[in-house]
Amino acid sequence: MIPLILASKSPARTKLLTEAGIPHSIVVSEVDEEALAASHPAATPGETALLLARAKAEAVAALPDAAGAFVLGCDSVFELDGDALGKPYTPDVATERLRAMSGRAGILHTGHWLVDCRDARGASGQLSSAGVEFTEMSDDDIAAYVATGEPLHCAGSFTIDGLGGAFLARVDGDPHTVVGLSVSTLRSLFAEAGVRLTDFWGDL
Repeated sequence: MIPLILASKSPARTKLLTEAGIPHSIVVSEVDEEALAASHPAATPGETALLLARAKAEAVAALPDAAGAFVLGCDSVFELDGDALGKPYTPDVATERLRAMSGRAGILHTGHWLVDCRDARGASGQLSSAGVEFTEMSDDDIAAYVATGEPLHCAGSFTIDGLGGAFLARVDGDPHTVVGLSVSTLRSLFAEAGVRLTDFWGDL
């Protein structure tokens, strides 16, 4: 089977691929996400997610180790009131965002970009989006969650597959999108490249 390289250090994404029966290796790109997003101020949140996913995939695809493989780049951006919210990085920013999200709904966009490094056959990308509704969160809830450190490196300051799942009231769309990698979207990208996702199940 053609090797797949995931251009991400996200444990959630590699867990999704593993659970979906898709063998892969990990090569982390050196893309400066904040700088790249800032250089495209007119991009919508969804466009930003796809832009970042493409940049990550193309950076890894340019490496010698990617020859003959597929390279998958993914990136997630949370949209609230039309604004793009990436990773907060600091407790103060995470706290401010979670207060703004409490009892409200937004959209989690995950961009997917697949580069086919077999004889430079090409690349394609797709965006997957899901609505996310939050429960009411007290200041004590938010402080306790931020203190765990989990939200600091997550798009939108929350997870669905970790501690943050306690504050999600509803997801409208593919839950895998909210985790950070839609397996059904990946299946579609593989199909465009003439490969079936089920082919990766050969060693199960």
